[in-house]
Amino acid sequence: MFIAILTYKKPLEEVDRFLQAHRDYLAEHYAAGDFIASGPQTPRVGGVIMIKSDNRALVDSIIAQDPFNINGIADYRIVEFTPTMFVSEELIWKN
Repeated sequence: MFIAILTYKKPLEEVDRFLQAHRDYLAEHYAAGDFIASGPQTPRVGGVIMIKSDNRALVDSIIAQDPFNINGIADYRIVEFTPTMFVSEELIWKN
C-alpha cells in the first residue's frame, strides 16, 4: 500500500486550471481499482492519494500519468506502508 503526498509548486490559480484533468485521472484509477481514497490537504497546499499496490514501479508509472505531475503543478512524496489494522465492511481486521 502506498500514500502519495502532493505538494503544490504553483499558485492555486494554476492548480485550478488542471483540476478537472486531475479529477478525470483520479476517476480512471478508481475505476481500475488502483486508488482507495484521495483529497486535498487542509489548508489547500496539496493533496493525498491512497494507492492499492505492492509494486513501487507500478505506483511510479501511475503517478507519471497525473496531469499535475505532467504539467509541473505538484511534487510527490511516495510513502510505502504495510497496513496492520483496517476496517472492512463488517469487521476491524488486525494482522
